[in-house]
Amino acid sequence: MDAHPRRGAVRGCAARVLAAAVALAAVAGPLAGPAGAAPAPSPAPTPGATADPDTAAPAAAWSVQPSGRGGPGNRPFFSYDLAPGGTVTDHVGVTNLGTAPVTLTVYGSDAYNTTSGGFDLLPADRPPTDVGGWIRLAQTTVTVPARSRADIPFTLTVPANATPGDHAGGIVASVTSSSADARGHATRLEQRVGSRVYLRVNGPLRPSLRVDDLKAAYSPGWHPGTGELTLTYTVRNTGNTRTAPTQAVRVEGLFGLPVDSSTLDPLPELLPGGVLRRTVTLSGQPAALRLSAAVSVAPDPGAAASSSAAAWALSWWYLLVPVLAAGTGWLLWRRRTRRPGTPGGRRRTRTAGTTAAKP
Repeated sequence: MDAHPRRGAVRGCAARVLAAAVALAAVAGPLAGPAGAAPAPSPAPTPGATADPDTAAPAAAWSVQPSGRGGPGNRPFFSYDLAPGGTVTDHVGVTNLGTAPVTLTVYGSDAYNTTSGGFDLLPADRPPTDVGGWIRLAQTTVTVPARSRADIPFTLTVPANATPGDHAGGIVASVTSSSADARGHATRLEQRVGSRVYLRVNGPLRPSLRVDDLKAAYSPGWHPGTGELTLTYTVRNTGNTRTAPTQAVRVEGLFGLPVDSSTLDPLPELLPGGVLRRTVTLSGQPAALRLSAAVSVAPDPGAAASSSAAAWALSWWYLLVPVLAAGTGWLLWRRRTRRPGTPGGRRRTRTAGTTAAKP
């Protein structure tokens, strides 16, 4: 089936789009440089925005959203529940918001988490191996007239051997341009707008998380006896469901004495296999010689996972102890050496005068 460009007003379209314009400026070496160098991934499509006309071709702006035979509805993204071997047919709407025709490349891609927890999609030259590769579009290139929309049919077919659980990806519409400077260095710019695709394959669900590489460091403060405890750790989604984990921390002193316990801000949504690096700073922690901290994260639903680490917790004020001890010892020594009759001390003597008796 061919795409059907539809002319007319596109008011309110951007408000319904789960997409954002992103630009990838991958500056490579000369075109004759080493083969196989992986380009940097471009940023993820983000809800609620469209392509930026300032960075695209003149007057180019477009949006991508779930659509249908009768046009877009209220779906913020594509979401399906299918069994292995199942198939669904749907439409993606690509709307040209500009005043001139625009030609776009349309493709499916796999999603992943950035180290900060963001949702990102593979660039066009990275072939998808998951849900993005299960999408077959009726058109992969489309020219959309000004102020018009093209509704492109596609089919998503789940392989018979697909693993149960959540799979995430997106459908992207992009414009790519290239240029070279006087020294032959190539610049490739990919502007893309996408709509997320969430698929759950029927079967057993196993929500599971793991905390790795927990490190603790203590920094003494100027307030007597307190400082900051900094925790750095990695959270991995080892299960097969996407989840926004809750997290908590517990701090103990010597002999397991409780020091602090608090609930931290929830983590961003982690896709299966997602990895997130986090740093948390706890202020007002006592300089109790040795502190141990345990970080726990829990999927919803699911069992919590935890890890622990310890750090020396010393204060600058502890330096006063040896200084005071040394000063007190010196004063006692000085006082002792000034007493009469002590070795090395000074002795004051009086010499009595005598007078001869007159005859």
